Amino acid sequence: MTLHTRPLGTTGPDVSALGLGCMGMSALYGEADRAESIATVHAALDAGVTLLDTGDFYAMGHNEMLIGEALRTAPAAARENALTSVKFGALRGPDGSWNSYDARPEAVKNFAAYSLQRLGVDHIDIYRPARLDPEVPIEETVGAIAELVEQGYVRHIGLSEVGADTIRRAAATAPISDLQIEYSLISRGIEESILPATRELGIGITAYGVLSRGLISGHYTRDRKLGAGDFRAFSPRFQGENLQHNLDLVDQLRKIAEQKGASVAQIAIAWVAGRSENIVPLIGARTRERLSEALGALDVTLDAADLAAIEAAVPADAAAGERYPAAQMAHLDSER
Repeated sequence: MTLHTRPLGTTGPDVSALGLGCMGMSALYGEADRAESIATVHAALDAGVTLLDTGDFYAMGHNEMLIGEALRTAPAAARENALTSVKFGALRGPDGSWNSYDARPEAVKNFAAYSLQRLGVDHIDIYRPARLDPEVPIEETVGAIAELVEQGYVRHIGLSEVGADTIRRAAATAPISDLQIEYSLISRGIEESILPATRELGIGITAYGVLSRGLISGHYTRDRKLGAGDFRAFSPRFQGENLQHNLDLVDQLRKIAEQKGASVAQIAIAWVAGRSENIVPLIGARTRERLSEALGALDVTLDAADLAAIEAAVPADAAAGERYPAAQMAHLDSER
């Protein structure tokens, strides 16, 4: 296994071929073991993973503090190679409720100050609004991050879940390193206009949800019971007939994986990683076992026949159900 690096757009850093999305270590997918989470971050860094992705609103700062602890206790060389990617702007309540988004310039700088403290770093490598704030022009938000870049607190500007028009406006304001957005075998909406826009502008993609929150990992069972606080209990793709239909797709993908001597998850990750040199899949591993499986995707080579078989098994738009509940879909600029 060779964990090579790939460019994150023309203005972003070179990052490892896979990034580690750390959200599940703190929130939205049920209980996680803190010691195992930190050990998983250490194992990822030791394997050559450099990109660690988080959000300041993941369990209201818990995830940033967890990553901060992992970085403090990692070997010096691994710590120096680590790149932090942070999303900001989502407003939470003490009860964990989700409210609106705040991307005003003064809020951007306030959020950054707290993130730097929780992470225990003197700069954030990629800083991005989690969603488009409909009350604030993207030019103002990006301009505020650009000031943080000038001051040395941020190295690169990123975006998240925005559409082609917003991407173009942001890129006209300041250099954009990458767009973080959901992309997987069953979430291919970016292919029509968003992916072409990023390629035209030299903007990289960090793809989250490459296993569709575990749905196409090969490990999700039809009778699984979700615990309290698990986001998937409200996700349309995990409900009733939608779930059964989507797991039928996984069964078809499993046949291809078995022929390749790989796991379903490895096939799904390899498919995303192979779409373009500047697409970096974020793997949401919460344990060293799942991390090891995901890293094995780098040893999977998909030839033209494999890709045709995958396309036949899981065609574009084959999934049943939206990727978020209706209320959240309505606020996604990337879906407009």
